[in-house]
Amino acid sequence: MSQIIDQATRRDFLKQTTGIVAGLTVGSALQDVLAAPPIQPLYSLQLGVYAAYNKATFLKESGCTYIEESVAGFLIPPDGDAQYEKNLQQLRQDHFPIKSYVILLPGSLKTLGPDANHEAILQRTELVLKRAKECGSQYVVFGSGASRVIPDGFDRAIAKAQHIELTKKMAPLAEKYGVTIAVEPLNRGETNFINSLAEGVEIVDAVKSPRIKLLCDIYHMLKEDESPLEIVKYGKHIVHCHIAEKESRTPPGVKGDDFRPYLSALKKINYKGGLSIECFVYTDFDKEAKRGIEVLKQQLSEV
Repeated sequence: MSQIIDQATRRDFLKQTTGIVAGLTVGSALQDVLAAPPIQPLYSLQLGVYAAYNKATFLKESGCTYIEESVAGFLIPPDGDAQYEKNLQQLRQDHFPIKSYVILLPGSLKTLGPDANHEAILQRTELVLKRAKECGSQYVVFGSGASRVIPDGFDRAIAKAQHIELTKKMAPLAEKYGVTIAVEPLNRGETNFINSLAEGVEIVDAVKSPRIKLLCDIYHMLKEDESPLEIVKYGKHIVHCHIAEKESRTPPGVKGDDFRPYLSALKKINYKGGLSIECFVYTDFDKEAKRGIEVLKQQLSEV
């Protein structure tokens, strides 16, 4: 009986192996199959849009993974604490994350120069970080170009030292609440201080805190003719990114800008964070924001 079973088992084995060998001889040889490189997944990022939170549902349906809000629009609204509580309730109800907040400081609060007001800035920053933590957010963007304009005739070295001193005082607050402050270089049309990734890294390196990092804004890089290679050079510091078209700060797809050299640089540093479309004027928000996300996904898939 066992001999019959053994014969049947051998017949089945021969049928199976014959089929496998035949399959390999049709098309690629076995060595070609084994030598073929694995298929790499398309490069993708978490995509978001800077907008008021009432656009959250639309952006989620349009393919975003998060929204980016402003400090004054969500965390410290003009209508005060009661409005913030309503905002927080809406966030918890909608379950669509706010990854970060822009415009930490109003232009009236100066980080440097003769009118620098560090005490007021630190009070505001602590409230912002506390509420950002309550909202489950990761980043607060420290751009605020009007706050860091070096006045005419003011010593640049002193101004830089003032700004670094302030940022060093912000760092323990960011560490306390577990929210990262992302230093944002801006183009010279908006401010005359911290206009490149290299200058942003000077601040980050001077502060030496795990919660003070760098934001890469591709719009500002384009305005400053800053090479994508700077992203590779300073990639270890970058935690968040913004993007918009160069000419009029429109969303991707309006003018047709090719962002692939900069997206390729992000891929090269294995950047896995967020990429936010940050525009302030739209002709048709719904149409242009949705198109912007589609264009970014397409260009990311091509790098």
